Amino acid sequence: MNGLHTLLFLVVSLAAALLFYRLWLWRQRSLIGRRPFPAAWEEILYRQLPLYRRLPPPLKNRLRQKIQLFLWDKNFEGCGGQQITDEVRVTIAGQACMLLIGRRGPIYPKLFSILVYPSAFVQGEGLFLEGDPNAIHLGESWQHGTVILAWDSVQRGARNAEDGQNVAIHEFAHQLDQADGEADGAPLLDSRSAYATWAPTFQKEYDRLQKRLEQRRDTFFDAYGATHPAEFFAVVSETFFEKPNQMKEKHPDLYREVRSYYRVDPITWIAPEEEP
Repeated sequence: MNGLHTLLFLVVSLAAALLFYRLWLWRQRSLIGRRPFPAAWEEILYRQLPLYRRLPPPLKNRLRQKIQLFLWDKNFEGCGGQQITDEVRVTIAGQACMLLIGRRGPIYPKLFSILVYPSAFVQGEGLFLEGDPNAIHLGESWQHGTVILAWDSVQRGARNAEDGQNVAIHEFAHQLDQADGEADGAPLLDSRSAYATWAPTFQKEYDRLQKRLEQRRDTFFDAYGATHPAEFFAVVSETFFEKPNQMKEKHPDLYREVRSYYRVDPITWIAPEEEP
């Protein structure tokens, strides 16, 4: 009986400790989300992210809260001599959280680390590394909790918010896609019925992109999106945030699905403001 009592005591103690930790974590997150946003971080957002300057005030407030949670919860590590400064952290966090401003829930719960290189890198492992293992990469997303980014590409993608090319949005879209454990171009949707329109719409557009490329015709979406359904979702996400008007005009059904998922409509955002 003593052994059984000891086991029960350990189980109860572990459960109590886990409950206490979860309550503490919830409390910390609540406090962090209400902290004043540092003025220096605000200046970084205005300087680095034209998308931020377009947001209506309520969405700016929501983005700032999510950035604070992201920076508290995620670990940044410099690679290849890259220094991790507030400029690096806030610029990346701002783009990562841009994908979440319309959505509720945790901030990339399966993501733990962001590795940042100064520029394009050679990486020997990762999710999307078919072909030459020595190929040059601008970014990667791993299913086991890591995003890798080239800092110069992050800056370039952030500062040009109208070309549909944004490596940070691309890689963090992969994280959303991987949330269900599989990178297949279908993130976790809000209901079973949502998949009934998502799946055929995305498949139709994916097939359409591949066909146009086979026919050597111009395409609206980047050709890289035709290499894998997961890449298509990431490319579509970049385009949705940076070229919403054109996307809605050329691909209205797809735009409607993506807008429903992200719960924002970039078309309604204002013209870029001047830096304060």
